[in-house]
Amino acid sequence: MTTSTKTILTAAHWGPMLVETDGEQVFSSTGALASVHPNSLQSAVRDQVHSKTRVRWPMVRKGFLTSPDKPQGVRGQDEYVRVSWEEALDLIHAQHQRIRASHGPAAIFAGSYGWRSNGILHKAATLLQRYMSQAGGYTGHLGDYSTGAAQVIMPYVVGSNEVYQQQTSWPLVLEHSEVVVLWSANPLNTLKIAWNASDEQGIGFFEQLKQSGKRLICIDPMRSETAAFLEDSAEWVAPHMGSDVALMLGIAHTLVENGWHDRAFLDSCTHGYDIFERYLTGRDDGVAKNAEWAAAICGVSGDKISELADIFRHHRTMLMAGWGMQRQQYGEQKHWMLITLAAMLGQIGLPGGGFGLSYHFANGGNPTRRAAVPASMQGRVAGGSDAVERIPVARIVEALENPGGVYQHNGETRQFPDIRMVWWAGGGNFTHHQDTNRLIAAWQKPELVVISECFWTAAAKHADIVLPITTSFERNDLTMTGDYSQQHLVPMKQVVAPQFGARNDFDVFASLAERLEQGGRERFTEGRDEMAWLNYFYDVARKQGEARGVALPEFSAFWAANQIVEMPEDENSARFVRFGDFRADPQGHPLKTPSGKIEIYSERIAAYGYADCPPHPRWLAPDEWHGNAREGQLQLLSSHPAHRLHSQLNYAQLRERYAVAGREPVTLHPIDAAARGIADGDVVRVWNQRGQVLAGAQVTADIKPGVICIHEGGWPDLAPEAGNLCRHGAVNVLTLDIPTSRLANGCAANSSLVWLEKYQGPEMPVRAFDPPATA
Repeated sequence: MTTSTKTILTAAHWGPMLVETDGEQVFSSTGALASVHPNSLQSAVRDQVHSKTRVRWPMVRKGFLTSPDKPQGVRGQDEYVRVSWEEALDLIHAQHQRIRASHGPAAIFAGSYGWRSNGILHKAATLLQRYMSQAGGYTGHLGDYSTGAAQVIMPYVVGSNEVYQQQTSWPLVLEHSEVVVLWSANPLNTLKIAWNASDEQGIGFFEQLKQSGKRLICIDPMRSETAAFLEDSAEWVAPHMGSDVALMLGIAHTLVENGWHDRAFLDSCTHGYDIFERYLTGRDDGVAKNAEWAAAICGVSGDKISELADIFRHHRTMLMAGWGMQRQQYGEQKHWMLITLAAMLGQIGLPGGGFGLSYHFANGGNPTRRAAVPASMQGRVAGGSDAVERIPVARIVEALENPGGVYQHNGETRQFPDIRMVWWAGGGNFTHHQDTNRLIAAWQKPELVVISECFWTAAAKHADIVLPITTSFERNDLTMTGDYSQQHLVPMKQVVAPQFGARNDFDVFASLAERLEQGGRERFTEGRDEMAWLNYFYDVARKQGEARGVALPEFSAFWAANQIVEMPEDENSARFVRFGDFRADPQGHPLKTPSGKIEIYSERIAAYGYADCPPHPRWLAPDEWHGNAREGQLQLLSSHPAHRLHSQLNYAQLRERYAVAGREPVTLHPIDAAARGIADGDVVRVWNQRGQVLAGAQVTADIKPGVICIHEGGWPDLAPEAGNLCRHGAVNVLTLDIPTSRLANGCAANSSLVWLEKYQGPEMPVRAFDPPATA
């Protein structure tokens, strides 16, 4: 008998997809939008659903199950015992209530963070926090790992977080920009994904840019996939890691000494420039930050720095900045200085000029559509509590290490809560947090750790209770494509039934809510099941569409059609110029800063007195960088990978496209390889005082000598018998866990030094993707 197959429309962060299935097995998946740039991530649905790495059943750590009130054993080393769902939920409820009653809501960390599966109903962290709201409150998080420094400093500078704002429209860039600079940005990789679903338009815009004849410059220690994609149309400039502010200062000084800076714009649209110029020219400290001064720091010649100033000033220039350079110590200074440079050029608010901080993310610059947008699940129930405390997300380890400790954040004196319970849902903190060995030690401190997961990640392997959760292909949902464009509305139809014992987060937390109080399930769900919620969310979009002239069918017809709905274009959005209104009339359209202008000097930051975040952009040498490296040390770059989303899909067959010797690749220059007797394909050991990893050597001239790159997101695979050597090459075993500054407390992963050598030890098979033996 022939099994019938069908094609189901769904979506993920990497865009709408068509999945071939018989209802039990996934056979294939491909993108649902026409594209000349195939997205490798869209082929991985089968691997996600049928992976050997799936968490199949509720599991409890043996030492915890034996004595929940006083757990035994060590997280990460103990065996797991299978239990029923009812046993797991009863155990969580009892311990949750005990901890809450004894220590209060601040002792419950539910600030779960991560790139949860896409969809507007099944948002893991939102559902967790909705449940904790019903329970009486919790400790949440502030900020994120991606833009921790920039999103805090930018409101002081331009009055908005800027990193998640719509950009000057791509049609205007293509028409008006003469020079486009990709500064620490690799959009060919990062545009494969979006926080919602990708609209898949961004790489097409870069293709047009490539063919446009405009001058393109990539400033990055590594010749990225984007630079390779742009081929001969792009020039590669490679500064030392961490030295971008010095390079920008050298360009800025060249503008001043040649009279190329735009005094009229600085006078009308900025605040505090004269104070900054005293520092720039050396009137304050006797050190002129000229091109030669900058060259000695950043490793780019003085002539090249002067040439860049000449190019930028005499052409309409768009500075497209990525986020990697602010994931460094003193990261706040990077984007602040970039905007200062753009202000000195005087092109902010002009079509195709100025700066943009999200052209590389979620297809920023793709014009916003006249869209009808569904509602989404809220993280608070009626009458529930908000978070009673919040900590910067990148300071979770310090909070666990130092309960009650006093720290500074964004001008406030704050205190770490005494965290006794951690619940992480929809994220993988063991791959996105720095200094993995320090994290593991701190992770032993809470009384209860619960992980809701689809896969046996390192976080799951360090939990007391692991709950098996469905992938987005085992449930129904809705999504929009394009975080900025809102270009399409997509039904995310269930492809296959939940695998093994997996349940939806929505159902898990509804069951726990019923344990909180009589009628708790009804309060949590508001009397709606999955499809009723989707119908409700859709009706919000339908009513919004009526007001905007966008006709949507009834929900039942939309769902049955199994079709993408494309929203109409908006002519005004295609002409959008970021800061255009402000430039035209600074008084009539002031920014949300104290002065109403771009603040090159901030009195508010000056009042905080932070030595690690001065009141105007400055060059501050990091604790670990090229300038203080010991003999043989290399700078470590941890950039976004090409064939996964951070740690997602690391287990998939896509690994075969990039793994070297079965491990995460480490990219190094031939000069550095030859000095260590390393050939392409060799297994190498990379180490520093924080830890050690094995990786596969990828030798190429497409990286600056003295810099190596291990992409972030590799799953840790520590071998206790070998000094916690990571057999797989997880870069955060090596990265430095310090805050960017006391202002933002952002992630500073890209400020790390390492040693590297050819590995001569015994064979170490990779076990990162193996479930625990008893699972």
